[in-house]
Amino acid sequence: TGALQVYEINSGDVSLLKEAEKQTAFKCGTFGAAHAKQRHLATGDFKGRLMTWDLENLELPVYSVKAHDEIINVMDGCGGLGIGGGAPELVTGSRDGAVKVWDTRQKEKPVACMEPGENEQRRDCWSVTFGDSFNDEDRCVCAGYDNGDVKLFDLRKMALRWETNLKNGICFMEFDRKDVEMNKLVVTTLESKFHVFDMRTQHPTKGFAHLTEKVNQATVWSSRHLPQNRDIFMTCGGNGSLNLWKYSYPAKRVNVDDDGIAEGVVGTVDLLQNATLSSQPISSLDWNRDKAGLAVCTSFDQSFRVLIVTKLNRI
Repeated sequence: TGALQVYEINSGDVSLLKEAEKQTAFKCGTFGAAHAKQRHLATGDFKGRLMTWDLENLELPVYSVKAHDEIINVMDGCGGLGIGGGAPELVTGSRDGAVKVWDTRQKEKPVACMEPGENEQRRDCWSVTFGDSFNDEDRCVCAGYDNGDVKLFDLRKMALRWETNLKNGICFMEFDRKDVEMNKLVVTTLESKFHVFDMRTQHPTKGFAHLTEKVNQATVWSSRHLPQNRDIFMTCGGNGSLNLWKYSYPAKRVNVDDDGIAEGVVGTVDLLQNATLSSQPISSLDWNRDKAGLAVCTSFDQSFRVLIVTKLNRI
């Protein structure tokens, strides 16, 4: 509906502070490229516009650009909130098949654009995420598409570093940390599966070692790593459930094959806890960076829920 609402948590309850309604419905948003003090919210809408908003004044956007020809399905931010080196940037993925990187200090033109050639088929981009931003020069973008394609772009070299296909549409992907050298990548898909890739060692032919886990009989819509412990993550199910997982590293993360080439060794995941919150899919979740275990999730039942996960310090 194009509604923007700002809520405050106070004494165990939530209260609406501000709201505004715009002409075009929003599809995605992030604070990932915002300054810690300003907290400008970046949004992508159904008409392909990328905008940033000052939550103190929602009348007009701080920044606005026609980013894509069609709906912006997804976006991510990096370099803001003190997370990741380098400039604050946004990455957007659209139904038009393009993945674009934006610096809001630069008007109209993207910093980088990754899209198919003229004679290549354009797949619907469903997920994007930043990673490998451990200094001022290095940064990568990983993109997932409706046909199961996963592509890793190196922004420093402006080259495709790796690609694979997981056979089901990619719903969500996230590195365990944006501001370290690539370590782990969780990818969720249709057909109730998620995949964990060990991103430290890339084999020239086999790529990155990974595991696949089947969760339930529903799409896995999202997955978010706990900010205080990157080996714990939550998945959001199409059956209204949340599942809390812990990743355990193998005794040895690298093996050398008969040709003397290093290849990664993937670990294991264990289900710590699960709960069903709704009869409708849980579409998104976000952890609080300051209070371990505090989270908020949204559902297709038109509700958001504030959650507390306890005993995380004992894991």
